[in-house]
Amino acid sequence: MNATPTAYFIADGDTFAPTAIAKGPWGATISGNVLGGLLGFVLDREHGDPELQPARLTVDLFRPAALAPLILRTETIRAGRRIKVVDAHAIQDGAMVARASVVQLRRGPDGPTDIWTAPVPIPDPPGDQHVGSGTPMELVAHGAGSSIDLSAWRHTGPKHIWVHNVTPLVAGQPMTPFTRAAMAGDVVSSLTHFGPGGLVYINADYTLTLSRLPESTDIGLSALTHYSDAGVATGTATLFDRSGPIGSGMATALLSPGFAPRDH
Repeated sequence: MNATPTAYFIADGDTFAPTAIAKGPWGATISGNVLGGLLGFVLDREHGDPELQPARLTVDLFRPAALAPLILRTETIRAGRRIKVVDAHAIQDGAMVARASVVQLRRGPDGPTDIWTAPVPIPDPPGDQHVGSGTPMELVAHGAGSSIDLSAWRHTGPKHIWVHNVTPLVAGQPMTPFTRAAMAGDVVSSLTHFGPGGLVYINADYTLTLSRLPESTDIGLSALTHYSDAGVATGTATLFDRSGPIGSGMATALLSPGFAPRDH
């Protein structure tokens, strides 16, 4: 029996070879959350700056990425005193399969705290019951009860989730807070577009905004909106860690009937 890989990707310079656990639920392709996480990882590795907050990450998943090596390249679009913009491209067989753009803002003194914001329900963080499950990504979903798969989302009411990435994204490299957030951002699509019949929308992109980086390895999401018409859906969610809200997520998706992933 083959051992479970210890990371989603094996790196060799700017080339990243996916392992078996990088496979997503939509067929023999790389999962959107690990591909988005990889783009975030490279942006963080090559352009991260402790004086700059990665305030916005947009990931475009416009082409299926095969379970084959990827080349990751980055390009600085603007490097100003207070704002820096960097793009990243994932290339496979000479074609771009995904891209990302990050906006970094210079950190400074705290601003006013008395500005109104909508309250967001945050479920209790997971305890030890989901630790040691042996899966690369552990989760606790909340909706119609709670579950360690997505079956709790099979209802028409509010939905929430806590996500903990156990397995490193890249072999031999630490899971940075921004990498964890980039991976969690992809969950916005399934969270907001999941209904009583399961998930019938496949995501096209997601945008993550962060006022700060997550301080815990557990990242949570609460669904806020879902709107759909003519097979096109948009959804928004709040992201939080064990200390409270950290930002927001938005995802667009296309109806994909008869091609829904399993709950588990």
